[in-house]
Amino acid sequence: MKLKVAMQRLLKNPLGLFSVIVIGFVIFLAIFGNLLSRYNANTPDILHISQGISAKHWLGTDSVGRDVYSRLIVGTRTTMIAALLVSLTAIVIGVPSGLLAGYYGKKIDAVGSWIANMLMSLPAMIVLLSVRATLGSSIYMSMLVFGIIIAPGFFRLTRTAVMGVRNELYVDAARVSGLSDTRIIVRHILSVVRAPLIIQIAIVSGIAISLQSGLEFLGLGDPKMVSWGVMLNDGFRNIYIDPTLIIWPAIAIALTMASLVLFGNAFRDALEDSKKIFSKAKPDALVAKTPILQHSGEHLLEVSNLAIGYPQANGELRQVVRNVSFHVDRGEVLGIVGESGSGKTQTAFSILGLLPSNAQIVSGRITFSGESLVSPETGKISDSAMHSLRGKKIAYIPQEPMSNLDPNFTIGHQLVRPMMKVLGLSKSGAKAKALSLMQTVGINNPERVFASYPHEISGGMAQRILIAGAVSCEPDLLIADEPTTALDVTIQAEVLDLLRNLQSELKMGILLVTHNFGVVADLCDRVLVMQNGEMVESGNVREILKSPAQGYTQELLNSMLVDRTPLEYLTQAKGA
Repeated sequence: MKLKVAMQRLLKNPLGLFSVIVIGFVIFLAIFGNLLSRYNANTPDILHISQGISAKHWLGTDSVGRDVYSRLIVGTRTTMIAALLVSLTAIVIGVPSGLLAGYYGKKIDAVGSWIANMLMSLPAMIVLLSVRATLGSSIYMSMLVFGIIIAPGFFRLTRTAVMGVRNELYVDAARVSGLSDTRIIVRHILSVVRAPLIIQIAIVSGIAISLQSGLEFLGLGDPKMVSWGVMLNDGFRNIYIDPTLIIWPAIAIALTMASLVLFGNAFRDALEDSKKIFSKAKPDALVAKTPILQHSGEHLLEVSNLAIGYPQANGELRQVVRNVSFHVDRGEVLGIVGESGSGKTQTAFSILGLLPSNAQIVSGRITFSGESLVSPETGKISDSAMHSLRGKKIAYIPQEPMSNLDPNFTIGHQLVRPMMKVLGLSKSGAKAKALSLMQTVGINNPERVFASYPHEISGGMAQRILIAGAVSCEPDLLIADEPTTALDVTIQAEVLDLLRNLQSELKMGILLVTHNFGVVADLCDRVLVMQNGEMVESGNVREILKSPAQGYTQELLNSMLVDRTPLEYLTQAKGA
């Protein structure tokens, strides 16, 4: 979507339109130049040497009688192929390596960055002269080598762009939906790099044309080939005999390079203008990796003595969650409540396998449907196990709805794709189910919203979309992380009613992360209170509300209630 809008804005810019027309015309000549030429571009005619412009020779003839117009037209192909060869080589090497380095980081990033730095330290002209001395005068071989030398620019551009979005919430949402890393990179990450790559390709193509023409101007190309650089060399050697010979290739080179530069600048400006209509996501956690599955337990979800730690610069391990135990059964809603920094979101993310890559599950066990998900050797969640669970058996509702929808795709696309992949539905069947779900979650005009992009809907509607997407593949467990925090009070009530109805209808277990005891009282069966990474108390919601055993729980209740006891205010919300 962003690319489409940018192209529309580009064509409205006079300089952008001019550059597109010139580049399009040059590409047209490169493809159909042989058909448009009037003579064989390499056939000399000693009877018509260095003739001026005439009806027979529109741009005159060169020092051996060859038609300048035909050579200029035919030479366009050689020049553009050389520029294309540089760009393709740089893209093929730089973009995939940049995607992998930016997305996975660690050793892949270290090795890729080292190779890129090494290539960037090489003096390009000296390398190209060495290649010519070793492999001959083929300009294509020189351009291939130049493409390798310039590939680090594409690597760094791609790596930087990917590192900026790899932790976006919509990328985490894609992981939770059960998409593989390959699909996430191709469908969600690569789209972010497309626009900068177009600008980079335009700039690199101009540099390639300049370098090729410069090499051939110096006589380092293949004189038997027809190109603008060879024509430039011939014109310079005969400048005192016919000065016009140097003008035509110089105009072609200058006009093409200027158009490429104008295109890059105009496209950049178009992107800057279009940014304001697209929402930006905030960073979140990375996915953890590694394996092992064991069997245990009889609850739908069981967490036993969970402890999560982060390595510190001094070598110590700082634990942010300690000795947390709870379970969730089918058809049950468990609330985890606590103030910011209490460890409730870290606990939820550990179940989803979305902890940062440096996080370690120091001790404890996470079991889902009898399968243990934590590897005791690595302290990580098995990525292969989570791939088979996320989006299928375990679903996730995040707290920032707008940041979890990919701005590059329509709402309908983001609802339909998981159902096609997970449930095996046809595109039409998935669309029908998506529209039905959108009606279920209270969207009055599902067809319009289905065709809309995230920036075209409200936050409350986006939250409903995320709920519809979370339950679309009929999960056994739904993890809702502050699902009403970003919403207005009236919308919060509607979302809670929606969750309650869906839970009752689908008989799924729900793990609700919140700081709001009112939400807990309204929706939950049991509650777990956390403070500073530890369990304070847990039990039946009504019992905790009537007689909290710990002072911290009482403080949380008192912080929400004015001149009322917890029982009078909260149990009334449940009809007590």
